Amino acid sequence: METAILGGGCFWCLEAALRQLEGVESVASGYAGGHVQHPAYEQVCGGETGHAEVVQLRFDPQVIDYRTLLEAFFAIHDPTTKNRQGNDAGPQYRSVIFTGSPEQERIARALIAELEAAGTWPNPVVTEVLPASHFWPAEDYHQDYLAHHPSQPYCIAVVAPKAAKLRQKFAARLKRGSVSS
Repeated sequence: METAILGGGCFWCLEAALRQLEGVESVASGYAGGHVQHPAYEQVCGGETGHAEVVQLRFDPQVIDYRTLLEAFFAIHDPTTKNRQGNDAGPQYRSVIFTGSPEQERIARALIAELEAAGTWPNPVVTEVLPASHFWPAEDYHQDYLAHHPSQPYCIAVVAPKAAKLRQKFAARLKRGSVSS
């Protein structure tokens, strides 16, 4: 098993979408990249801790490789907006890849260069690629948020559409039964 730590806006969106991929064994919402030990959601939302909202994924590289995981990550968020995803604004919503090895860093930087060269987005990619920092799990009520709150307005308007977008773009890579949520 390998680990990936990714931030691209609200962690509820990333968690709901990426957990659907075959080979992703677990997904936890949390915080990384900051200077405060054991940060709380309210502190991170204040933008003063330096943390990004992230997900930590444990995945089987024999089933899904790191590059494919990153391709899914880039397909479900806008990596061209600094410290923002849609209406969510602040440094905690930045696009960031925390790499756990030189190989992960190489893959991340190469993919970003390919996406830029292909003109995938009209604006430059601002995704940070940084060495993995300590991952702090978010509070329990943030874990598997969409499954527990499917009728919450933010889930209906933002989280569920991102999960649906991943299902559409990565239909061949989905776990069995990943047709909703």
